[in-house]
Amino acid sequence: MNLNIIQLGNPILRNKAKSVSHVHDSKIQQLIDNLLVKVIKVNGVGLSAPQVGKPWRIFILASHPNPRYPQAPQMKPTAMINPKILSASGKKVKGWEGCLSVPGIRGLVPRYPQMQVEYINRNGKQVLIEYNDFLARIFQHEYDHLEGILFIDRVTNTKEFISEKEYQNLLKKETVS
Repeated sequence: MNLNIIQLGNPILRNKAKSVSHVHDSKIQQLIDNLLVKVIKVNGVGLSAPQVGKPWRIFILASHPNPRYPQAPQMKPTAMINPKILSASGKKVKGWEGCLSVPGIRGLVPRYPQMQVEYINRNGKQVLIEYNDFLARIFQHEYDHLEGILFIDRVTNTKEFISEKEYQNLLKKETVS
């Protein structure tokens, strides 16, 4: 199954996703396989089921250094089913975010720097884990997708949007300094 990433304006992105009741269902397992392939193919650090038009509470966390996020930590792409935020701590920190469903735009988004979360992995096992900094940011971004929220909804000042091209220029300047 070739998944297409749906774009800003598609009403599916604004719907709250449904809980997965049967993790081992072949359709759910196939969706996870397809999300894993797609997130790698598009060089993403995360991808949710709603972004490909599927109404389930599933996303992939797949942090790795890449042109969009050169400082991203490396992790094994991980499927998270029915994720929950148990606690969030620290003062919210603004950081640049983009989204495969909102191409060409970046925004400064305030997010919690530490999170305690739980999710069900693709084998049906419950996982309890803490994420910090960039991984906490990705988790919150993808979790928002399950709630019908986009990063552009979280930007607190419209002057804190920039184009992808300007973002790349910022990265080059930071690398030089």
